[in-house]
Amino acid sequence: MSHRRELTLYSRPNCHLCDVMKAQIDRLRARVALDLQVVNITGDIGLERRYGNEIPVLLINGRKAVTVSVDDVELIRILEET
Repeated sequence: MSHRRELTLYSRPNCHLCDVMKAQIDRLRARVALDLQVVNITGDIGLERRYGNEIPVLLINGRKAVTVSVDDVELIRILEET
């Protein structure tokens, strides 16, 4: 896992699963080269329609990779494949 990955986390405030996924990503940042952008979908009608029922949604290098939840081992596997 030597190349840098661009991650986008679509979330909203007061979302426990969003907080869990962000914490997972933060733990991995010490081991994997990641750039993370967190996007609050609240108030954005397009993003609410697209991702509202799946939050949190994680995109890796612009491609949807994870929705709702994932364990650490699976997230590492997904990152290794990108």
